[in-house]
Amino acid sequence: MSHHRSSRAALGLASLAVLAAATLTACAPGADADADGAAAMPAVPAALSEQELDWAACPAPSAAQGTGDKPEDLPDGTKWQCAAMKAPLDYAKPDGRTIDIALIRAKAAADPGDERLGSLVFNFGGPGGAGVPTLPDFAGEDYLELHKRYDLVSFDPRGVGESAGVKCLDGKSTDIAMAQDSTPDDAAEEKAFVAGGKAYAQACESGSGGVLEHVGTQDAARDLDLMRQVLGDRKLNYFGISYGTQLGGVYAHLFPKNVGRTVFDAVVDPTSDTLATGLGQTKGFELALQNFLEDCAKQDECFFEGKDPAQGEKKIAELLRSLDAKPMPPKKGTDNKRPMTQGQATMGIIAALYSKEHWPILSGLLEDAEKGESAGLMWLSDLYSGRNEDGTYSNSNPAQTAVTCADNKDRFTVEDVRRRLPEFRKASPVFGDTIAWMLLACTDWPVDGHASTVDVKADGAGPVLVIGNTGDPATPYEGAKKMADALGEGVGVHLTVDDEGHGTYGVNKCLTEIVDKYLLDGTVPKNDTVCS
Repeated sequence: MSHHRSSRAALGLASLAVLAAATLTACAPGADADADGAAAMPAVPAALSEQELDWAACPAPSAAQGTGDKPEDLPDGTKWQCAAMKAPLDYAKPDGRTIDIALIRAKAAADPGDERLGSLVFNFGGPGGAGVPTLPDFAGEDYLELHKRYDLVSFDPRGVGESAGVKCLDGKSTDIAMAQDSTPDDAAEEKAFVAGGKAYAQACESGSGGVLEHVGTQDAARDLDLMRQVLGDRKLNYFGISYGTQLGGVYAHLFPKNVGRTVFDAVVDPTSDTLATGLGQTKGFELALQNFLEDCAKQDECFFEGKDPAQGEKKIAELLRSLDAKPMPPKKGTDNKRPMTQGQATMGIIAALYSKEHWPILSGLLEDAEKGESAGLMWLSDLYSGRNEDGTYSNSNPAQTAVTCADNKDRFTVEDVRRRLPEFRKASPVFGDTIAWMLLACTDWPVDGHASTVDVKADGAGPVLVIGNTGDPATPYEGAKKMADALGEGVGVHLTVDDEGHGTYGVNKCLTEIVDKYLLDGTVPKNDTVCS
């Protein structure tokens, strides 16, 4: 997955909210199931499994999807088509209420010499990432080779974008919530933090009705299998990125015999519970920060003087402490009208750490912030939180929280966070507090969660390429090996990329060639292959 375009997609397709009711990308353990979980559900009626989709020209993305322009034709002239697939709201009652799942596709290039392989379905992560506006962002560069033989397909998962999207606060209320203190320092701030999370959860319940109970990863996996049938594919060919690897793992567990050529990139650790994942990401972002600071010290221009990376981290910590005490007012004469809080600056920094290509930008924006200019870091924070240019928000954060809390049964208290704060601070003096307080994401959520870890055991499934990047801050490298092992012997094929960033396909040439050979020719690489 490429990360060089200036868009929210290029920042990792993640939602890191400063709200108490949000959590880190790929942090939510997904629903697990018994091996016969798929068979245990009633059959989907033929009216749904045999439905004909009404494909038509795609409109511009909605506010819930993040706004923007209509998708441009691919370089070979292929036009994008959009449709809505009917799916049961509750798979336990498949004859009941239905919801629309928004789809997008670019049909395979019509070259007689290239045999069509069916559909290749992408999920770009989150949870909360809308696939309908995201696929065209990458396909024009990264997926052209795959497009020769596959219909490129993506979707807004249930609860996301235009697929029965979860609704919580309006734009102005979200601005206020985003500006709230994200690292409580005393009892009064703790009380306000908890109250904000509870009010947010109540707003989501009021705005989303009965949808919240049915947006978990198992439900989305069943949507994938319905999609496979409706698209006319015998097996599901799938490319999952970040949280999309978790969704793919749950699919493989539920429907192992339906697994086609499958790739997991930037892989979630299915064995890790919320606490372990939060600590892992804290360490991951600290590692990315250290690598950025070491690189910055070698450059002719850097936001700190000297060659000691510790000086850079010290300056960042001082900036964040000052913002915790007093937000930075907007500079006169700029488009930015909102003060920058500690939480928003932290999110801006984290956003830039997703890819080393953003390191020079981050250095410049940190230098600007020291001079009282907050617009740059606010821009990154806004991209990361899904804020549209008109002041509305995509529903990426509400959807992420809804999916996370439907999947995840862990519920933490203020006392739990206080007890764990030293461990998080040791893992990262810069990010520890922020991520630790996010443990309260689901505390007052109106829907109970399903499990603490993810069952992805997929005996009988075809090979799944599982790619870990040694410098990935959001889904630390170790998770890929654990995913490959958990999928089962002969299923998970572990690949390593020795590089920086969240996602490797389209960035690392060696890895991209391996994946293309597998998806296009069926060539399975040797387990534990390393690309540098």
